[in-house]
Amino acid sequence: MSRPAAGSGVRVTSLDEAFDVVRGSGLRLSAARRILIEVLASAGGPLTAEEIASGLRGRHPASDLASTYRNLETLEALGLVRHVHAGHGPGLYALTSRDNREYLICERCDAVRAVRPEALDDIREMIRTRFGHEARFGHFPLGGLCAECANPGDRAAGSDVRG
Repeated sequence: MSRPAAGSGVRVTSLDEAFDVVRGSGLRLSAARRILIEVLASAGGPLTAEEIASGLRGRHPASDLASTYRNLETLEALGLVRHVHAGHGPGLYALTSRDNREYLICERCDAVRAVRPEALDDIREMIRTRFGHEARFGHFPLGGLCAECANPGDRAAGSDVRG
C-alpha cells in the first residue's frame, strides 16, 4: 500500500471538508468512501480494515472488505488517511486530521499506546545526535514492553493480556 510522504497528510476539520477533498481530487464521493470517512471520524482511535468493513460493530453500514482496502488505499493516496503497522497484527487506519500521533507497541501483549509526536522529541534528538538519522515513529511504532508486561509481578501469574 502506498503512503504519502511524511507531513503530507491533509488537515481537515469536518466531514464536509474531507468530502470536498475527495471531490476536489476528481474522484466520486461514493457511498462506500463516505461511510469509510464517517467510520474513521467517529472512531476513538485507529481501526483495522476489518473493523471498518464491519461498520464499527454495527454503528455504521457494513461494507465489502476488498472495497474497504481499495478505498483506504485511495484515501491514503489523497492524504486523508494514514496507516500504521502495530506489531504482527493487521495495519491500523485513521484520518490524518484526527490522528497525527505516533505509537508504542507492547511486543508481549500487543497493546498499542498513542502518544503525541512531541513526547518522543528527546528520543528523536538522541538518535539524530548519535546517528544523524531523522527518526519517525508514525508508520512503524516503537516496540518494547508496556509497564504491565515489563513488571510481570504486578499482575496475576499466568494471565495473558491482549490489547
